[in-house]
Amino acid sequence: MEMPLTQHISFNRPPLNLNDYAHVGGYQGVHRAIKAMTPQEVMTVVQESDLKGRGGAGFNTGTKWSFVPMNDAKQTKYLIANADEMEPGAFKDRLLLEGNPHQLIEGMIVSAYAIQANTAYIFLRWAYKKAARLLRQAIDEAYAAGYLGNNILSSGFNLEMHLHTGVGRYICGEETALLNALEGKRATPRTKPPFPQVSGLFGKPTIVNNVETLSNIPHIINKGADWFKDLSPGADAGTKLYGISGKVNKPGIWELPMHTTIRQLIEEHAGGMKDGFKFRGVLPGGASTDFLIEEHLDVKMDYKSVAAAGSRLGTGTMIILDDHTCPVGFVHNLEHFFAQESCGWCTPCREGLPWTEKILLSIENGQGRMEDLELLEMHTKYMGPGSTFCALAPGAMEPLQSSLKYFKADFEKHINEKKCPWR
Repeated sequence: MEMPLTQHISFNRPPLNLNDYAHVGGYQGVHRAIKAMTPQEVMTVVQESDLKGRGGAGFNTGTKWSFVPMNDAKQTKYLIANADEMEPGAFKDRLLLEGNPHQLIEGMIVSAYAIQANTAYIFLRWAYKKAARLLRQAIDEAYAAGYLGNNILSSGFNLEMHLHTGVGRYICGEETALLNALEGKRATPRTKPPFPQVSGLFGKPTIVNNVETLSNIPHIINKGADWFKDLSPGADAGTKLYGISGKVNKPGIWELPMHTTIRQLIEEHAGGMKDGFKFRGVLPGGASTDFLIEEHLDVKMDYKSVAAAGSRLGTGTMIILDDHTCPVGFVHNLEHFFAQESCGWCTPCREGLPWTEKILLSIENGQGRMEDLELLEMHTKYMGPGSTFCALAPGAMEPLQSSLKYFKADFEKHINEKKCPWR
């Protein structure tokens, strides 16, 4: 089984420096793209590989690039790596950033060449101090080797790369809020259209891609679109970094083919549930996805299969709910996070999330009423897709609406017994 993203990552040593990375084939993607391919050819290969965005949206990466206007070669364009990984339960990008920073930088150089961007930013989560240090070292090495700066590989292509650390706001993971933050403005989402591919950072065409997405690019350029599609036995191409947190024997992260089932991840890779704990449910793609339950254990972890089961692949980093954990308290904890992280720009999110958080807290503390369940149901509709300015509140409603669907008896027990049965 090939694991292109993690093949050169080891927890027993520091990440490869530029020379060692080049020794194992690193930066060959840059050589191949810049010396032997036109930007359009690079874009076409990525589009044909069917690499879907690994940040959660699942949109074809090459198609996203194709929306950048290419008719003016002198127009300023930007490429941004979204490394502001703040989704609760997600730590897949951290593995790539700390384990092989040159892989990301190489992917960014090739991607910038495809859209003819001359400036690139890595927007990094503030708490990733180790990743920041390693990225600075890797960027310096890339400049010294001539992979960044002016006239890269004597091609006439120029690229400046900057590391920008955020200040710890979840909303910056939304690409247009990220753009505002980079411009030094309040991190609120922008109205779309215009989309960033046409009018993004400082009003210029901009592509924002996730770290895992960009790290796939060198391998696709080196080995081709068909190789990438063949990595997966299913409809979605490539491998995926899957993670698990919760009461399992071996919580962690693994690179596996798309199409791996939830059961395989929990039982084969995470070693099953800990002794004395039973599986009750899972948020398959991080905190802002719907619960799936035991009947869904054989669902394949790809975009279409998880959606058909009623949730989203999201980041692919699963959070397990066990039978020793109160589902009301579990969801209250998530809604508390989302209420704190609302940017306050639109009314449903600013007012609705704190309201739901307070209702859940009152139920958890034994002060809830049966009519509160109707109020919570109402909020899942009023803060659903299309009712808010961005996807923060709809994402926050996913674990709530699915917990009311699968664990409603637990909510009712809190109300009837006027206490949390788990305390």
